Amino acid sequence: MNSFSVEESRLLLEKVDASIAAPKVAQKSALRNQFEKLLTLVEVAADWLTVVLAVNCGYGVYHILHLGRRLQYPASTLAYVSFAVATLFVLLLDRDGAYRSGSSLLRIKETERSLRVSAQTFLLILPITFFSSYLFSRWIFIIALTAVPVLQAIERQVLYLAVRSLRAQGVGMQRVVIYGAGNSGRRVFSALVRSAKLGLNPVVIVDDNPDLEGHEIYEYAYRRGHSVKVVLGPITKELLEKHHCDYLMVAIPNLDADKFASAMQIAEAANSRLAFLPGHALIAEEWTERADIDGILLSVVGRSGKDWHYDLAKRPFDFIASLALIVLLAPLWMVVALLVRLDSKGPILFRQVRVGKNGKLFGLYKFRSMFVEAPKYGFSPTNPTDPRITRIGRFLRRTSLDELPQLLNVVRGDMSLVGPRPEMPFIVRQYDAVQRQRLEVTPGITGLWQLSADRALLIHENIQYDLYYIRHRSFFMDFAILLHTLFFAMHGV
Repeated sequence: MNSFSVEESRLLLEKVDASIAAPKVAQKSALRNQFEKLLTLVEVAADWLTVVLAVNCGYGVYHILHLGRRLQYPASTLAYVSFAVATLFVLLLDRDGAYRSGSSLLRIKETERSLRVSAQTFLLILPITFFSSYLFSRWIFIIALTAVPVLQAIERQVLYLAVRSLRAQGVGMQRVVIYGAGNSGRRVFSALVRSAKLGLNPVVIVDDNPDLEGHEIYEYAYRRGHSVKVVLGPITKELLEKHHCDYLMVAIPNLDADKFASAMQIAEAANSRLAFLPGHALIAEEWTERADIDGILLSVVGRSGKDWHYDLAKRPFDFIASLALIVLLAPLWMVVALLVRLDSKGPILFRQVRVGKNGKLFGLYKFRSMFVEAPKYGFSPTNPTDPRITRIGRFLRRTSLDELPQLLNVVRGDMSLVGPRPEMPFIVRQYDAVQRQRLEVTPGITGLWQLSADRALLIHENIQYDLYYIRHRSFFMDFAILLHTLFFAMHGV
């Protein structure tokens, strides 16, 4: 009778455990895929119903406001038109990648897509209204497609909360261990926590650097709502099993080949799936375009193409919009000016030299929020209790009302409503080649960095926001950022 050594017995048990675990992992993956498909169908149906609702609301507003000829349409005609518009809208969304998994930076891309697809839908419908034998008011389409981005934002938020609630109960959820606590690791973490639809819950970040042990990694977001701790590596089977890991995400783009092979073997031994970032990642990876050629994934490095339509429209829009805001907000300016004057001695406005497009210097205006004794040039306060800030200054900075005089800079052409934040000359002198790319576009009052929780940190140390904007800027993205800024200011963050 053959006898087994202790080591042979252990290996045999591991093989038996693996043979039992593998079908369970496959079954769990199949259930998760079915759940994701169901979520996508629900998302498509919700978008379709939202557009149908918008068309019917547009018809109601059309009559209430006494627009056009106030024609009465049979219920069947309204239903047919609603069906056609909603179907076209959903098809355009799908063509634009709206139903792929994942959320974009600060969810700005989702808002920009909704605005752009609404405009595309209207432009496709408009010629039909001229050549159709049945007269249907264009006012209804204008009202409906103007309302769609707002209604869709509400609908998506409701869906997001519903899915998040299901995920919190463990429905279709998988636990993720992220390997790498650098910028790439944080980006992966942020993408996962923002994308409830993915069902991937990052529970810990592992890094081999002992200096990072115990650090808290936060998501890119309006508020620092989600975080995860860094634990010291290396990756081991015991570590993955301790955290009940379903996915091991290798977030170190140029990881040593031996370490990567080891991570693959450990993930397989722990019955975890493995995902990884491609190698040769660039610091300015927003400049890369990816193409799939016969199964080979290529990354092509290049500069952002200039859209002359956008460049042509941006300056007139900035000028007209800023003038209108100055006139509309004139009473608020007077109130703020009075409060600044009564709160502390010194001028109402604060002027500081900043660096604009192509390195041009200009004087930036703000309502004074600090005492006159505070140094004029230095790193901005990151804490509301900073002794340099006045009492009314704390309120102005929290609500961003101190930025209002920069509308004068926009009128003058030194700044835009949307763009990278302009910095002081002593900071720009320390820029490296990547950071200097911020100077390729006109600086703005608001932008992606200004909307993030990272606004409490140095701008040039969070370059990914500005590089993303420079690469993807468009009229619809600018409008989306302005809408998010309004939401941001209303919540006083």
